[in-house]
Amino acid sequence: MSFTGSVAFYTLGCKLNFSETSTIARSFKAAGYVETSFDTPADVYIINTCSVTENADKKFKTIVKKALKQNPEGFLVAIGCYAQLKPEALAALDGVDLVLGANEKFNVVDFVESKTDYETAVHVCSIDTLEHYIGSYAIGERTRAFLKVQDGCDYKCTYCTIPLARGFSRSDTLDNILTQANEIAAKDIKEVVLTGVNIGDFGKGEFGDKKHDHTFFDLVSALDNISGLERIRISSIEPNLLCQETIDFIADSKRFVPHFHIPLQSGSNEILAAMRRRYQRELYVKRVKHIKARMPHACIGVDVIAGFPGESEEHFMETYHFLNELDISYLHVFTYSERENTLANSMDAVVSKEVRNKRSKMLRGLSQKKRHAFYESQLGTQQEVLFESENKNGYIHGFTANYVKVKSFWDPALCNTIQRVRLTEIDYDGLVNFDITTAIPA
Repeated sequence: MSFTGSVAFYTLGCKLNFSETSTIARSFKAAGYVETSFDTPADVYIINTCSVTENADKKFKTIVKKALKQNPEGFLVAIGCYAQLKPEALAALDGVDLVLGANEKFNVVDFVESKTDYETAVHVCSIDTLEHYIGSYAIGERTRAFLKVQDGCDYKCTYCTIPLARGFSRSDTLDNILTQANEIAAKDIKEVVLTGVNIGDFGKGEFGDKKHDHTFFDLVSALDNISGLERIRISSIEPNLLCQETIDFIADSKRFVPHFHIPLQSGSNEILAAMRRRYQRELYVKRVKHIKARMPHACIGVDVIAGFPGESEEHFMETYHFLNELDISYLHVFTYSERENTLANSMDAVVSKEVRNKRSKMLRGLSQKKRHAFYESQLGTQQEVLFESENKNGYIHGFTANYVKVKSFWDPALCNTIQRVRLTEIDYDGLVNFDITTAIPA
């Protein structure tokens, strides 16, 4: 095909998708393309899809319409998890020119430039043949980077399509990841967020090689010695893979911050078993207590699913009370949605969507309560804040190491700097104000 060389990207889903989009964008730039905003006309539009929830599927159609509105003749490419799972469904959508699967997406430039006709093309490998690991990282506004350290998952949770979309668990060598971390540090990036599908499973190699040359603890230990990085944050880690040794190391770390995001999904052992999760609630309590014992100021986020098949009112209230009593900081609430080719999709005792939504609303209310209580516990303390580089309606925002979100009137001098401030009050919007007069370079 013939293009004038502009390309725009839109990413749905997780931090892992953002890291891969950024790597793909760099491949277009290396081929001579100019990246432009998705809100402007472009010759090529790349949409990196997600299929974790039903809403992510639906949003894809909206994004396609948005691109065609900017340029009706634009060349549209769908990549990512939804493209791997439902390639024909995406290809049938008006305006989509090319669909690439999990293995093919990293060669998208070649696929775009080699296409010679106007028929929609689909190139998707069988997920069973996906063997390679492709490293990637994303840099946004020179404040933080998302560094991919692992891909795929060997877990068989009954509600999840990710193993079908990304294949088995695999990761890069420790040396390659350290090289990427040093590249990021050289760009004056203050914070790195480690991402993956199941990052605690780090160490499994390509081509089905299950030998653990290095563990997640080895990775954490090595990254802590990267000079030039101020902060390293772990995006999400399974409770059964977050060992006490890692918690203790982070408590004494030079660079790892006291912020953990630990999926729970349900506070009922019966529902956890139906989900085929690899732990019970007692282990989760043990992990939270150990974190808080070593780092009382630590922020702990929790994933929870509302309305899983078979979740009775008693099961839900068991989860609600469990979370209410747990010393955690916020929730990511997911309303259960049916996904094809998952065991949960054929389970009996389906919870009505009305009840699912009601339960989700209750959990989101609990999350607000938990976050407010955590923020309140930090008032009066001095914290180091990394300020972001975006002017949002006249305000600048930033995060403390333990993930308290703060705001102040826009000051470009603060962008991409770490300052020591005193947290003063929670504003009407739930964010925290601070005493800027006490701010000094950290």
